[in-house]
Amino acid sequence: MQNFREMPNFIWSVADLLRGDYKQSDYGKVILPFTVLRRLDAVLKPTKQQVLEKIDQLKTMNVQNLEPVLNRITGYEFHNTSKYDVESLVADQDNLAANLIAYINAFSPNAKDVMDYFGFVTQIERLDRSNLLYQVMQKFAAIDLHPDRITNVEMGYIFEELIRKFAEQSNETAGEHFTPREVIRLMTNLIFNEDGSHDLTKEGIVRTIYDPACGTGGMLSVSEEYLAELNPDARVRVFGQELNPESYAICKADMLLKGQKPSQIKFGNSFSEDGFRKETFDYMLSNPPFGVEWKKTEKEIRDEADTLGMNGRFGAGLPRISDGSLLFLQHMLSKMKPVSLNGSRLAIVFNGSPLFSGGADSGESNIRKWIIENDWLEAIVGLPDQLFYNTGISTYIWVLTNRKSPERKGKIQLINATHLYQKMRKSLGNKRNELSAEDIAEITRMHGEFQETKYSKIFDNEDFGFRRVTVERPLRLNFLVSDERLARLQEERAFQNLATSKKRGTAGDVEIKAGKAQQEAILKVLEGMRSDLLYKNREEFVKVLKKAFKASGVDLGAPVQKAILSALSERDETADICKDAKGNAEPDADLRDAENVPLKEDIYEYFEREVKPFVSDAWIDEDKTKVGYEIPFTRHFYEYTPMRPLNVISEDIKSLEQDITSLLQQSILGV
Repeated sequence: MQNFREMPNFIWSVADLLRGDYKQSDYGKVILPFTVLRRLDAVLKPTKQQVLEKIDQLKTMNVQNLEPVLNRITGYEFHNTSKYDVESLVADQDNLAANLIAYINAFSPNAKDVMDYFGFVTQIERLDRSNLLYQVMQKFAAIDLHPDRITNVEMGYIFEELIRKFAEQSNETAGEHFTPREVIRLMTNLIFNEDGSHDLTKEGIVRTIYDPACGTGGMLSVSEEYLAELNPDARVRVFGQELNPESYAICKADMLLKGQKPSQIKFGNSFSEDGFRKETFDYMLSNPPFGVEWKKTEKEIRDEADTLGMNGRFGAGLPRISDGSLLFLQHMLSKMKPVSLNGSRLAIVFNGSPLFSGGADSGESNIRKWIIENDWLEAIVGLPDQLFYNTGISTYIWVLTNRKSPERKGKIQLINATHLYQKMRKSLGNKRNELSAEDIAEITRMHGEFQETKYSKIFDNEDFGFRRVTVERPLRLNFLVSDERLARLQEERAFQNLATSKKRGTAGDVEIKAGKAQQEAILKVLEGMRSDLLYKNREEFVKVLKKAFKASGVDLGAPVQKAILSALSERDETADICKDAKGNAEPDADLRDAENVPLKEDIYEYFEREVKPFVSDAWIDEDKTKVGYEIPFTRHFYEYTPMRPLNVISEDIKSLEQDITSLLQQSILGV
């Protein structure tokens, strides 16, 4: 094998053995755990004999807790007490299944937990029944996955490629499991960019990194590698939580092999089962699933928001149920260290929706308002499309911190990097583009320099806020008693309800009969008012209406009067303004409009300039004014392209016509 990049294809060739006995969608259930097992076994092999000798020695000394001692021998946070390794297991073909299960059970709890989340014993038994176990074990015994042969970084790539293949076979989205490494590298650059030269190179520093949707652990691995490059003496502690069992198992195995504490990788949903409830972190990175609904955890999230408010994770607001992206961001912000402890920096990948979805005072807008007014949003980077495995849509990296540098305070930087990419030689799913090292360096430079350029725009926080102002116009109605309008009255619910009853039996029949009589009496009074007289003043018509009903002795309740006025009226711009009991103009709900007024602009100056000249009778209902925040990223980088002159277009059309004529002539002549 020429290089480690060929290894995933070689490992996946095991699928040839499984074909027929396994569905394609189940191949990964065998290949992934066997790959992890082979890696764990290769790591432990050099110290295998020492561990077995130490076990015998400790037993004679009656030592109960063997784990710390054996882990010191292996140099990792796990060990295996079985006499077997992969090669010796294959040598005993007749007892392979039983010995392999015993070997799995001989792992220390951390490593056994990994195999349990794969459901590995179930697959061993299934392979044994299909007479495939020995052949599969032979395949993996021939693969050398020792760290001297395959580094931890390379192993990460192998796991990710296997996951991608598994996702393709099972019609899952690979992007739910991992993020392209070059994107992670960019995110890592962005969160460390402000600290690299003075803080991260200090001797003996300890830093924590967290990902609440860690997948196979790519974010954690790349950020750990970055810090090691900057400062080999730095101590990095990584933490993560993952919902997918296979991804969790791979991530935990990866952390075991890197010497990280496996207890710092938790299984479960970060929203309903926060594995780090009381923890805070120096740095955080995440690529949560795009547009995934949070209905499964709705009760827990709403309960926390209602009970704890701003003392919990979701007090700022709840987004629409169909997209939980901003819940992840709120969750991460709740894990920020206080500024007195040097604060935190984080980066998260979103699609375009969190930039602008939701109107003023909606959950999404209130979350953006909370973030921006707390001055936590440092920068947003617009990425090229077709960069991720599971989607071709445009994506954005949000960079947030509670310890902005002095020059960034009160400011937000937008970076347009949609043009910085290179085409891949071979696409992977929806991923057809990738960021080169030069692209990453250019984006990092623009962020670090914090200067206004064609591709870097700097704004005040208030530039993204607006007031949603409700503009009212007066209600103007005319009134006429006519056949058409009387017919409309009989469709009004309040009028129809007169002849209904909730009572049963005779009492109900009596009530319905009385109601119908009242309906007939009302219509008789209105028939007597029939005329061609068009009233353009509601107060005047109401007086005439009440006088007619009083004279006839027919009782007119408020709901029925309202129904009559609704049925006998039509909007009329020439009519008088309808007024309420206090003499104020009554607004027309159908003419109601709204205007978004930037926070930096006076509402009434805007109103006089943009509204009054067109609707002179309009006014602002101040009780309905709401504050909202949105980030129209694309608008700020839009470049107008003027249309071509007509003479140029005309020449192009003539040229095309000549080409078509020439082709037709050639066709007719058979040339």
